[in-house]
Amino acid sequence: MRSQAWCPVLVSIVVLYGSQCMTETLQAEEGRWAVAIHGGAMGRLGPDGQQRRAQMEASLERVLQKAVAELTAGASSLDVVEMVVKALEDDPLFNAGRGAVLNADGHHELDASIMEGRNLRCGAVAAVRTVKNPISLARLVMEKTQHVLLVAEGAEAFAEQMQVARAEPEYFRTPERVSEWERLRSRQSPDGQAFLRESDLPFGTVGCVARDRSGNLAAATSTGGIAFKKFGRVGDSPIIGAGTYADNQTCAVSCTGRGEEFIRRAVAFQVALQMRLRDVPLDQAAQAVLDQLPPASGGLIAVDHRGNVVVRFNTPAMARAWAAEGQPPMVVLGQ
Repeated sequence: MRSQAWCPVLVSIVVLYGSQCMTETLQAEEGRWAVAIHGGAMGRLGPDGQQRRAQMEASLERVLQKAVAELTAGASSLDVVEMVVKALEDDPLFNAGRGAVLNADGHHELDASIMEGRNLRCGAVAAVRTVKNPISLARLVMEKTQHVLLVAEGAEAFAEQMQVARAEPEYFRTPERVSEWERLRSRQSPDGQAFLRESDLPFGTVGCVARDRSGNLAAATSTGGIAFKKFGRVGDSPIIGAGTYADNQTCAVSCTGRGEEFIRRAVAFQVALQMRLRDVPLDQAAQAVLDQLPPASGGLIAVDHRGNVVVRFNTPAMARAWAAEGQPPMVVLGQ
């Protein structure tokens, strides 16, 4: 265990080994802020991944610190989740925005969604290629249109209309992702599918959930999808109820993993539904939903209407961080 102090709170960074289904729960006092962040479910990081581990820990620590500062100052949960996800989209370490995986054609296609629990407003974009921060475009869909989801050319046209920051393909492409794509292409089957080993993970995806001091919940998720995916494939991240959900009456959820499995089970919404219909606490609801997923499918972060934080995953590892007012924040890469 390594701990590092920074004002105004203490961050502990923990690395766990040998777990196939990890659980963390943080109890917070009602009426206080809480936040959780994930940098994606992933496979095992071998000895050559230690530098990457340290870099991811440092990045999550930085964004957690910013989130804590904003929530302490009274920022809204909606502003905080967008800020956190936007920062991770800008970080090439994660599979969202810059540094996103490449599809079977060697291009990136980016997805994102955002939702606020106060009034169930939500917005999402899918299969965009020139938008620097898809999460901010998703928020504009929520705030500036009557729609929930815009895709591909339509989303790009909306980005032009809203004058959001754009970027050329070279901005998103990194040497690591190009090497990954070339490796997967060399292993593709006659039908064009690539055989994915555990070492080919992470699935990626970044996300954030938060409760502010006013009691409002929000969730945001962004991803480049699965490496070597079929062109045009869309996973759970931009699907409200599958990869993202927020309702002030229950909880806010952001998911990561094999998107098809999360779509089939409407995972994010199911957690909220378990709380509403079965009247069970967040930790039990999240575990009940995770138990429905096949092994090594992914995980989720969630915060409930009282500010309790829960993290669940069934992959070998998941990058995550969380904090609540009056509690020591944590940054964890479990393996």
